[in-house]
Amino acid sequence: MQKHNKYLVWTIWVATVAFIGAGFVGWGSYSFGSKAGNVAKVGSIEIPQTKLNMVYSNIYNQYNQMMQGKLDKKKAKEMGLIKQAFATLATQAKILNFAKDAGIVVSDKEVVDALEAIKGFQKNGSFNKEIYQAYLRNQRLKAKAFEEGLREELIINKTLALLNVDALPLETEAISAAMNVADKLAYKVLTPSDVDFTVDEAKCKAYWKARKENYMTKKSYKLSIVWTPSSETAVTEDALKAFYEENSFNYTDANGKQLSYDEAKKQVTKDLKLKKSKKTAQKNYIAFKKGKLSSTETVTLPVGDLKLPKTLWDEIQQKNKGDILKPKIVGDKYATIKIDNINEPAVMTYKEAKDEVTKSYISQAKKEALLTLAESTLKSLNDANATISDFVTLEKHDNLKPLNAQESLQFLQKLFTSKKEKGIISVLDKVIVYNIKEQKLLPMDENKTDAVKQTVNQMKKRTFETNLIKMLDKKYPTEVYMGGLTN
Repeated sequence: MQKHNKYLVWTIWVATVAFIGAGFVGWGSYSFGSKAGNVAKVGSIEIPQTKLNMVYSNIYNQYNQMMQGKLDKKKAKEMGLIKQAFATLATQAKILNFAKDAGIVVSDKEVVDALEAIKGFQKNGSFNKEIYQAYLRNQRLKAKAFEEGLREELIINKTLALLNVDALPLETEAISAAMNVADKLAYKVLTPSDVDFTVDEAKCKAYWKARKENYMTKKSYKLSIVWTPSSETAVTEDALKAFYEENSFNYTDANGKQLSYDEAKKQVTKDLKLKKSKKTAQKNYIAFKKGKLSSTETVTLPVGDLKLPKTLWDEIQQKNKGDILKPKIVGDKYATIKIDNINEPAVMTYKEAKDEVTKSYISQAKKEALLTLAESTLKSLNDANATISDFVTLEKHDNLKPLNAQESLQFLQKLFTSKKEKGIISVLDKVIVYNIKEQKLLPMDENKTDAVKQTVNQMKKRTFETNLIKMLDKKYPTEVYMGGLTN
């Protein structure tokens, strides 16, 4: 179910509208050869490279945010993000083929209503045509292409909405029973403090020898940097207001609400000064490249050092020794960077890695000792040396002392998905040894009937979606014009 269902989440709506207020993420693009500008054909629908780039860029951006800016192109390739982006579009194309054959259409009025409902294009609660047109200009999009993408999204939603079927009484009863099982436990919580442990230097060193490739110095770069500041660049109030009006959709709060001029003024001022300073930075770049301008500073930095932004490090790592990068924004300045030398990672000596190795060795050794203790405890667990719980469920878990509420919940989540009557479950740094003494079925709380029905409805919808995609896979073959997009 997950294989196909996850692709239905990344719809065209996300791939287009999510850019509003954030801007297009250029470093998330992907380059291909193509056939007449298309990367594949699904049924009768062509998938253009531009659309694949847009979806890939958005997925890249979303994962990069989840990884706190630590995603790079190499990792993205390992994670198969381009394949995920293509699978998304291929699945959408199959649904669109099906919708076309089934006669499912979306009217112009429905498209207009959806467009006007996008908050990023609104001002004072109403659709603002100037903001919409400024967004299209900024993203180099044509209104026809954007609105056609929106139409496709509405068609997909309308098609999938046909799969919504209410839960039947027997289905509700079955799921309710599964959700209302209660267990009475005999359990014992073991922690690292229950294990006697001393560091063995010889074993610690042996631990490092077996894993020394995991302890490497960081790759670093010796860089010569020419800084071009923008803080002293003069800007007028009128120029600031005009710049804000043209780019207002870029200034939003954490909830996506557009900021007023006064609220955004500080950032607007910074952006306009940077824009006006760009020409000076380009002149400095040319002079530096010709040897007519000396660097402002020379530094050696490990990859990822916070002195430079993530996007700039991504570009630096694609360059060679002696290369000079064109000016890039760093804070409120432009940086023109020359790569003087590249220091590749090397295995640390035991002395260099000792602190990190010792910490890891102790953690691993304690876990192993704790599991050994847990195995012996399980064999002798009885009512006399264990804690006896009340009947517990996923909702009633606050009585599993000495675990806190979060630890109790994690333990019970693993317990209720296990088939073992007795066993060992790890939660964070603790190990719980347990034995299920008794089970019973609790009566269904009438107040939870709606929640159960909703769960059943979601399960049925996912099952229907999965089966629909399987059917469409056979009905609408995919012709891919280049490699690297599928497994």
